[in-house]
Order: sequence, then C-alpha cells, then structure tokens
Amino acid sequence: MSFSSSDDDTSALSLQSSLEDLSLEFTTDRKFIRWANANPRHPRNWTTNRKVYDTAIIIWLEFFTTAISASGASAAADAQHEFGISHTLSVFLFISIYLIGQSIGGIVFPPFSECFGRRWLYIISMAIYCISCLTTGLVPSISGVVVGRFFSGFTSAIPTAVVPGSIEDLYNAKDRIVFIFLWAMLANTGLLIIGPIMGTYIVSGLGWRWIFYIGAIVIGITTGFLFNLQESRHTILLENEVSKLRKVTGMQELRALNPDHVPDLRTFLQSAVFRPARFLVTEPIVFIVSTIASIAFAMVYLFTEALPAVYGDMGFTTQTSSLPFLALGCGFLLSSLTRVLDHAILDKLYREGKPITPESKLIGFSIGAPVLALGLWWFAWTIPPLVPNVHWIVSATALVPVGYSLNEIDTVLAGYLADSYLSYASSGFAAMSFLRAILSAIFPCSLKGCTLI
Repeated sequence: MSFSSSDDDTSALSLQSSLEDLSLEFTTDRKFIRWANANPRHPRNWTTNRKVYDTAIIIWLEFFTTAISASGASAAADAQHEFGISHTLSVFLFISIYLIGQSIGGIVFPPFSECFGRRWLYIISMAIYCISCLTTGLVPSISGVVVGRFFSGFTSAIPTAVVPGSIEDLYNAKDRIVFIFLWAMLANTGLLIIGPIMGTYIVSGLGWRWIFYIGAIVIGITTGFLFNLQESRHTILLENEVSKLRKVTGMQELRALNPDHVPDLRTFLQSAVFRPARFLVTEPIVFIVSTIASIAFAMVYLFTEALPAVYGDMGFTTQTSSLPFLALGCGFLLSSLTRVLDHAILDKLYREGKPITPESKLIGFSIGAPVLALGLWWFAWTIPPLVPNVHWIVSATALVPVGYSLNEIDTVLAGYLADSYLSYASSGFAAMSFLRAILSAIFPCSLKGCTLI
C-alpha cells in the first residue's frame, strides 16, 4: 500500500519508528516492506558462528548421504548372491532406484523450500532417510530394497539440491565461492572416495546390510543436531518480521516483499513445482550447464562400478581394489589451487571497481573441461586388455586429473547457477540435479556385458 500526506501524522511516525526498531524499510514505491541493509536478522548478517554451524551441518548431510549412495555398489555386489539375481539387476536395485528417487525429489523439494522454508524440510527428510535405511537393511526381500532405496534417494535430494540455495541465503557472491567449493568437494569425496572404500570394508567385515544400519545411526544422530538449525529462507523470515509489524502498528494492510508467496496449492504446483522443469527446457543456460555437469557427474557412478573391476583384473583384492579412488581424492585437493586463482581474479575486479558476474568465476571450468578429456584418454589407454603389461600406477595416476576436473566441473557449474539465479538458485540447481540423477542411474548399468536378466 502507499501512504499519502493525508495519513495521520501520529500513525506515520509510529510506523516509521516501528520500521526502524525492526530494521525494515519500504520499497521505493512504498507498496511493500523489505529488509534494511544492516538488519541482523537477515541470514547474510547472522554471526559467523551461527552461519558456520548451519553450513557445516547441511554440508555434512550431503557428504554422508553421497557416501552411503556410493556404498550401494559394494552392497549390490554382495546382495546379488543372497537374492540370486544378476549383478546388473542388483546395481539397478541399489544404485539406480536410489537415483531415480533422487531425481524426483530434486524436482519437488527445491521450489517447496523456496516457498515454505528450508529448516523443517531438512529435519523431516533426514528422519525419513533414517527410516528408509533401516527398511533397506531389515526387510529380507527385494521389495524392501526397492522401497528403502527409493525413499532414501528421494529424501537425499534435500542436501543434494537444496544446499546451494541455503548457501545463497547465507553468503554474498564472493564468499559463496568458498562454500560451494567445500560443498561440492566434500560431496565428491563422499561419492568417489569414502563411499566406495567404506562400503568395501563394511561389506567384507560385517555384510552389506550394515552399510544401511550405519547410515541410519549416523543420520539419526545428525537429525537431532538439525533441530538447532535456523530457517535461512529470507522471504519466510521477512514475512515473520512483517507479521510482528502488523501486530505492533495494527496496520493489517502491510505486505512483505515476497515473490515466493503462493496463495494456494494449485498456484504452488503451477508456479513453483514446475519451475525447475520450465528452467530446464526454456533457459539455455540451465539446459547447457545441466547437460555438461550431469555427464561429468554420472561418470562418478560409472567409476564406482568400473574401478573395482579394472583393478581386480590387475590382481587387487576386493578390499584393495577400492584404494585407487584415493587418486581421485588427490585431484580434488588440487581444486583448492583453482579457488586461490578465483579469489585473485575477484580481488582484481573489486580493486578496479568492475562488477562481478557469474562468468567471472568460470576459470575452473575452462581448465577442468580439457583436463577431463586428457585424463580419460590417459586412463583408457593404460589399462588391460587393450594395453597389457602396464603397471597399475600409470592408470591410477591418470585418475588425479580426472578427479580434479570432475570436482571443478561440479563446483564451478553449481556456483554458476547459484550466481545466475540467486533467489531461485535451488530451482535452477534442481533442474541440474534431476538430469544428473537420471544419467547417474543409467551409467552404472551401461558397462559392457551387463544385462537385466
């Protein structure tokens, strides 16, 4: 609403005083209420300790759930004998079903979090994830695996697709580089290093069901810590602040600046749930970025199946055949050097007074794309049977540039979407998550000689 000079002076002064007390202000057209720049209740102005706690716990969720996801390859190899099924069908049950669930959750949850908040979504989803892991381990049938893996994948879409939006809530463009990098690096570490190695040793020592028992225990404990998480969606918090303002002033006509407001479920479904799908088919940036990132990410799941087989043929044991994943981790560490270069570029732009655009942060992708091609060629031409009698260290060394480039592509393109779509970063990333989950579900089943019968 707008206020003219005929408004009661006392009411106007009272309103202005209340706005200042709550660190709020009118938009320039005086129709809506918005945050004042230094409002301490805006997520970007929270204390460092508060932001570090929230960021650490949601990144931990992504790290651990991806590790459990990658452990599915080890579980599949062991469970196929118990259920009397082919290896590829077992891979489909333990990995592909999980990723199909994640692809669906990745479309639904991000816009929901943008409209209704993130905190309770994290809490409820992780509680369901815990139950789903128990279902996978406890139910002695294939149907239990299908239900458990689908719903654990469905709820794992929260940290996978919503965390970039939470990071955008909390940090400015410069700081986002660091936290998007940490999120992507730890997720890839869980997926490509901890998950395969942990899964191999757990299955060898305790059996495949203990992968999911441990997953349920750890996520169950983490869910308790999530209750101390603060809501970070700034439009939801602004609505709460304006609600306080209405109570103080008695002016029920005051409205928050909230582009995410949805009056009913139908409007939500039309404008929000289909937003990621709309982005994917109508936004060239989202389509191109999603396609490139999804192919690179799907290779991660392909490696979780391929590397144990490759190095098993070279004489490695079941346990040690997972250790070449450590070479990928060395590549991840090299990504920290690119972040130093990122900061040098941004500091130069700040000093010169030039604007920082999303394209200013693409240097890692420019390096990572050709390095990935080089690393894959190197690896492919140094493993048997096409190239016999080559020491395993030669091909394992090729995994270092592969790990570097996979991490760079994932980190940089996720950050690019976050910077390009800002408040709608979760929806932009949901489109990418959907496509990469679908490809990741397909790639492990595409190895030569695999059938579903």
